[in-house]
Amino acid sequence: MKITVYQKPTCTTCREVYRALKESGAEMEAVDYYLEPLSEAKLKELVKKMGIQASELFRKKEEIYKKLKLADKSVPDDEAIRLMVKHPDLMQRPIVEKGNKAILARPAERLKEIL
Repeated sequence: MKITVYQKPTCTTCREVYRALKESGAEMEAVDYYLEPLSEAKLKELVKKMGIQASELFRKKEEIYKKLKLADKSVPDDEAIRLMVKHPDLMQRPIVEKGNKAILARPAERLKEIL
């Protein structure tokens, strides 16, 4: 079954995950979500497959997170997804999808959960 990695190629953890997948021989596709933005529907699907609240994907140290004052409020899933689609820097990475399961491969060792 093919694995899809949603990543930012300059991210250190993304590079580690990509390298580990290559070395495992897994059939995979890498998607740079800065060049190929995720749709709201796709991000919603990934969040559902991860079994988490969308706001759990927020990168809390990012400037945009602070600027939008997201720490000061509860953000419903639909709004969190819209914000991450509009501001990709808000989204944790890499997200690894295989079939009906997806994980946030952070740290890279979590990759074992999907291989």
